[in-house]
Amino acid sequence: MPDLSVVVPVHNERDNIVPLLSEIAAALRGKSDFEIVYVDDLSRDDTLAVLTAAKAQFPELRVLRHVAQSGQSTALRTGIKAARGTWIATLDGDGQNDPADIPKLLAMRDESPAAIKLYAGWRVNRQDSGSKRWASRWANRIRSNLLKDETPDTGCGIKLFERSVFLDLPYFDHMHRYLPALVQRAGWQVKSVPVNHRARGAGVSKYNNLNRALVGISDLRGVAWLIRRSKRTAVEEL
Repeated sequence: MPDLSVVVPVHNERDNIVPLLSEIAAALRGKSDFEIVYVDDLSRDDTLAVLTAAKAQFPELRVLRHVAQSGQSTALRTGIKAARGTWIATLDGDGQNDPADIPKLLAMRDESPAAIKLYAGWRVNRQDSGSKRWASRWANRIRSNLLKDETPDTGCGIKLFERSVFLDLPYFDHMHRYLPALVQRAGWQVKSVPVNHRARGAGVSKYNNLNRALVGISDLRGVAWLIRRSKRTAVEEL
């Protein structure tokens, strides 16, 4: 069984697939026992055909496909449930996350206390438009004030976490934007790690500032309610 599963959700990302797979393989081959799990969220282009053909070049690759478009959080959960690794690394499928940062996160994990179960990427030099950076700054500030998660960048796609911890979290659409708060709610610790960030090489973004804001208001209220209603109890085996 692999130690690490790299989970990548994609929707209409045909031109980014092989370059990103090549970078993942270059970053991890010979350094970790790993698999790559791509989840195609019912792409309308030939993403699935490109993924299927890529399996001949990348034996570590597994391909899953949704039969109905379900969104990024569901695609991530699909890949994580199917993953065989004890630890999960996630990447956005647009190539803006740098797979070379995965060994950095693994090294950070190996030298950190076992209570830290999530290593969250922190895009200290974002390569996005000015409007997107401005919107993210305000969203991070509002979220941090409300949830007290002490995480500067929850929207970064590159993360490393223990699979069993993730599967124990409450599931809802867009939950991937609130992983630090949810992991802390479960009683574990989170560490933010500066990572590289790149401009999108091909394709178009699936989000805009307006739709992020509209769903974000409802999600923030829901996560705040979950935190208020949480209860953890120590257990002794007799």
